[in-house]
Amino acid sequence: MAGGLVGLLDDVAALAKLAAASIDDVGAASAKASAKAAGVVVDDAAVTPAYVRGLAADRELPIIRRIATGSIRNKLLFITPAALVLSQFVPTLVEVILMAGGSFLAYEGAHKVIHRLRHDDHPEEEAPAVEQGADAEANTIAGAIRTDFILSAEIMVIALKEVIEEPLLARAIILAVVAVIITIGVYGVVALIVKMDDVGLRLAERGSATRQRLGRGLVAGMPKLLAWLTVIGTAAMLWVGGHILLAGADELGWHGPYGIVHDLEHAVDGVAGIGGVLAWFVNTLSSAVVGLVWGTILVFVIERLPFPRKEPAGAADSHA
Repeated sequence: MAGGLVGLLDDVAALAKLAAASIDDVGAASAKASAKAAGVVVDDAAVTPAYVRGLAADRELPIIRRIATGSIRNKLLFITPAALVLSQFVPTLVEVILMAGGSFLAYEGAHKVIHRLRHDDHPEEEAPAVEQGADAEANTIAGAIRTDFILSAEIMVIALKEVIEEPLLARAIILAVVAVIITIGVYGVVALIVKMDDVGLRLAERGSATRQRLGRGLVAGMPKLLAWLTVIGTAAMLWVGGHILLAGADELGWHGPYGIVHDLEHAVDGVAGIGGVLAWFVNTLSSAVVGLVWGTILVFVIERLPFPRKEPAGAADSHA
């Protein structure tokens, strides 16, 4: 039973397979895929707003647009061609790369949890980007695009894995469509989040008392929403990373860990009325535990390596 966020991507892949059978259906299948892939937005939506924090309000949307352009360039010019070449000549390596990406997600999620438990949150804020000089915006965009590259690679490899048996041309078309849809979905949501407080401010300044109350509620609620997105994004990284590791190990021949999860699922699957929900919860919780354990191991190993390290992508956002 596919679990959690990766289950959503499995649905995307199933739609992609349908599209491969009839290229005329690519548009419709891809539109449905964008809705099914909504869970992927969580992590990017939790991280990306931090990149426009401290910038002038009239620069927020142009910056998001430039980050989105960099994201689609990552997917179409670098990630997809490399993934197609690997899938054509060394398909087993696709699974290995996928597990490496799962390990990164587990590491990043565990890193955030450990920082929070250590109260190592660095409460001091950097100076607003508008005070950091003319290069701050360019550096902000470059950093966001680098962060995006990891998640984009993970998404594209997950999609590729599910259509790897399709002809090369069909694979290329499907991945291109998925890349565009996911990028629009992610950065559309990010733009909405970033500008929501501006919308609330305008509502609060004019119109009826009801609109003003709504506007004040939006302004007051956005910091809480961003804080919750950080928590949800961390959980999603552990959840997705752990599931990728479980499924990948099973695919490569180590069936024991995922076999235990399946046994736990079967133990609750027969509960009348809620068996399916319980089985999904068991799979998801098991994936998150695996992600947290493996990610914690990686954190402690990497912390002891004798070279300088930067915080993983998005870690700064966990300190918000």
